[in-house]
Amino acid sequence: MNRFLSRTRLALAVGLSSVVLGLPVHAAPRAVEVDRIVAVVNNEVITAVQLRGRIAQAERQLRRQGAEMPPAEVLERQLLERLIVERAQLQLAQETSLRVDDATLERAIERIAANNRLSLDQLRAALEQDGVSWARFRDEIRTEILLTRLREREVDSKIVVTDAEIDNFLANNPDAFSGQEFAVAHILLRAPEGATPQQIEALRTKAEGVMARLRSGEDFGRVAAEVSDAPDGLSGGSLGWRPLDRLPALFVDAVRKMRPGETSPLLRSAAGLHIVRLVDKRGGDAGAVQQLEQTRARHILIKTSEVLSDADAEARLLGLRERVVNGADFGELAKASSADLSAAKGGDLGWVNPGDTVPEFERAMNALKPGEVSQPVRSPFGWHLIQVMERRLQDVTDERKRNAARAALRERKADEAYEDWLRQLRDSAYVDYRLERE
Repeated sequence: MNRFLSRTRLALAVGLSSVVLGLPVHAAPRAVEVDRIVAVVNNEVITAVQLRGRIAQAERQLRRQGAEMPPAEVLERQLLERLIVERAQLQLAQETSLRVDDATLERAIERIAANNRLSLDQLRAALEQDGVSWARFRDEIRTEILLTRLREREVDSKIVVTDAEIDNFLANNPDAFSGQEFAVAHILLRAPEGATPQQIEALRTKAEGVMARLRSGEDFGRVAAEVSDAPDGLSGGSLGWRPLDRLPALFVDAVRKMRPGETSPLLRSAAGLHIVRLVDKRGGDAGAVQQLEQTRARHILIKTSEVLSDADAEARLLGLRERVVNGADFGELAKASSADLSAAKGGDLGWVNPGDTVPEFERAMNALKPGEVSQPVRSPFGWHLIQVMERRLQDVTDERKRNAARAALRERKADEAYEDWLRQLRDSAYVDYRLERE
């Protein structure tokens, strides 16, 4: 399957930006705290103002979710650690010349507004009403896109799923595509890279203390927000509703044996120690899809680079599209111009099932009639020109199961590899904590 085919994308949310701290207009003149350094990451600093802004953002999110606030000092420590990890990633992106241009940013913001059924002016007004400046919002969306691209390049693009792994998955998970879904929350206590036996024992002691708190009846979401090292810790560790095949492999066996409300014993992985709570489950016994509408399509892929911007790639595809409309052979242009492996076959992707391609590609492809050519389409892999050749209904039960298994394994391996990559990046960074210094 080609490299642009489906996998999980990090979502861009509207409520990302931090509140700008200031004095009330009616307040009498008083001394203002001078900003100070709370951490040094390699050759850059994180300041108290930046940390307070991130705390304000997290507090808004927790209030929207109706979640209980963790203690202030715990929230501060957790968010400082996340700022450190984020800064290390941004430094790597900068060192390797990874950028997000303004055109890409504008398209992302337009999608956010459209997904919320707002115009750009309405989105801006809603953000300002919530205390979020437009400039800050743009900066944080740009950062989210940059971090997503960094993960795609450093982790996701290197994931390989073999046919033997698919065979083994299907043999050992006969209920993977039954239609049953599980609402799961988890707590991660991360182990440092190359942890010593003493460090592991200390981590296990901490984990046993967390387990004791849960057994005594403390709210799982509150404890997760306080102690979990996972990115979703502040949202109570919730993974949302997922079928078994979309859960981390480590969690699957534990969840199968649990009833809603139960908590797993300690689970060990390369990342550290995990505690899993089965919140609820639903569905099941869904019949396998026997027929699907397949699309035979071909495409031309233009990848952006340091010397080829998004605007240049889009303009190049517009020129190719005009040539096709005027009678040029799409396949010959694909052979000469496409950066995808399918170029040798004239860009032919064969028969594509729903869900096989990334959402941006699939939406554009589905909007075409046989013979039509799309406008340039942006995906995580670059810019595409798509032509639909034909469509058919096909019995694809076995093929679909294999494709679903491939996607599930790819997602699992990518999530695990990303956690491991983040840990290594964090451990390799020089970090000087100054939070508690006078």
